[in-house]
Amino acid sequence: MIGIEVNQVEKTYSTVKAVHSLSFTVEPGKIFALLGPNGAGKSSLIRMLVGLTMADAGEIRIFSNGQQIPKIPETSFGYLPEDRGLYLDKTVTENLSYIGTLRGLSKEQIREQLAIWLPRFDLMDKVKDNLSKLSKGNQQKVQLISCLIHRPQLLILDEPFSGLDPINQEHVLSILNELKQSGTTILLSAHQMALVERLADAMLLLNKGQQVALGSLNEVITQLSPEKFYQLSFVDEMTSDALAACLAVKSIESKTSTQFIVQLHEGASVNQLLQQVMALGELIDFGRIQPSLHDLYLTAVQAHNVQQTMPVNKNEGEVA
Repeated sequence: MIGIEVNQVEKTYSTVKAVHSLSFTVEPGKIFALLGPNGAGKSSLIRMLVGLTMADAGEIRIFSNGQQIPKIPETSFGYLPEDRGLYLDKTVTENLSYIGTLRGLSKEQIREQLAIWLPRFDLMDKVKDNLSKLSKGNQQKVQLISCLIHRPQLLILDEPFSGLDPINQEHVLSILNELKQSGTTILLSAHQMALVERLADAMLLLNKGQQVALGSLNEVITQLSPEKFYQLSFVDEMTSDALAACLAVKSIESKTSTQFIVQLHEGASVNQLLQQVMALGELIDFGRIQPSLHDLYLTAVQAHNVQQTMPVNKNEGEVA
């Protein structure tokens, strides 16, 4: 299995610094997501990972079965670029057969793989059509098969869900999970936050080439939303004053006379909160209110943009 270690990597184009000292690890057999708005540096980072451009500083190390190797073998990875590269005036079969040949597959191996992937992507009735005649979604399916036809150990996918309807997005999500279960390492960039929440083992949130958050979904949520809120539903009526007397409660929002949202004090545990509120009355529902990755993404990027525009006091090295 293939893993990647990125250490303090930087990239500048003319006067624009696209990537600022980024460090992260893509674990073998896991799915790692790059998230961020357009221009965040995701594609620049991917191009360095696949060797299309070189980093100005820092180091990218590749590991195969735990041993460092000079570069990713061409037959061991599949790459879906931001700018698609198939031939619109050729048929689906011609395109995929050509890609298979470039990846070192024999004609028999290509036939075997097409017999697997074309039905899975519901393209059997399109095999003789030129790509120019296909919908954007079906073109994207062909692009994805071109990355999978040689059964790579590493998949690097720039916006793999682009052009796909919700049903086909779910289908691709299932296929990527299957590939992970078989040991394939997957690095992807995507804008579909709800899919990334379900898919990624770890993620890096970028803005203007800089790290905003890094880790598993729970770790990213903790980094971007450290305050913890819980919803309480009582059988009988309860007052905010009674809840305010609980030492674990920092703030209270009353939804109804029986339903409340409370914020947990820093240092207080969920068990302490439960013990204190259950002493007040019987609960029929209790749960943490967890913000969506989409909401955290928007808030974090906006906050980072504001931070980047704030002037710096050069004498003290602090934001003025």
